[in-house]
Amino acid sequence: MRLFVASRNAGKIAEMQRILAAHLPGVEVAGLDDVAPYDEPVEDQPTFEGNALLKARAGVAATGLPSIADDSGLCVDALNGMPGVLSARWSGLPKSDERNNRLLLDQLADVPDGARGAHFTCVIALAHPDGRELVVEGRMDGTVIREVRGSGGFGYDVLFVADDHPGVTTAELSREDKDAISHRGKALREIAPLAADLLR
Repeated sequence: MRLFVASRNAGKIAEMQRILAAHLPGVEVAGLDDVAPYDEPVEDQPTFEGNALLKARAGVAATGLPSIADDSGLCVDALNGMPGVLSARWSGLPKSDERNNRLLLDQLADVPDGARGAHFTCVIALAHPDGRELVVEGRMDGTVIREVRGSGGFGYDVLFVADDHPGVTTAELSREDKDAISHRGKALREIAPLAADLLR
């Protein structure tokens, strides 16, 4: 069974492969670099769901394969939910995790520790060649700390301490521990059995 994931992020593709394989033994997850190039849609929707569906539909149209896409981001309470859907390009183009993290720290510099709540959201959409679609959402609550810590993960993981694992950033967690609590892990575990039923 072959699934297309509309992403070039090796960490994200590997995470999806690990979690989906538990429900879909033998599944092969192909990323953007594994298929013929196509014009990827501009992520111009105002919601995570809108962007995920946009990318999944473009993927199935281009590859003919059942296609999964996600849109995820960090929503910070003190910033009225931003960066949200703009998380990956928060500091402008080209995309840079380092610049994004520096900008976030600057914006929260005067925010006291008790008011630095945030959550990661991940919406995953699956588009099937026959027109059926699935959409699920996962969430991980936590806090934005004041300094970069850890070398695992990607994006804002170096600044985020999850409520389920206090004292360490999600960049300091093992892959297994992060998968167990992450917004993407929760969404993938929810969509995996649904996808298995859809693809049988």
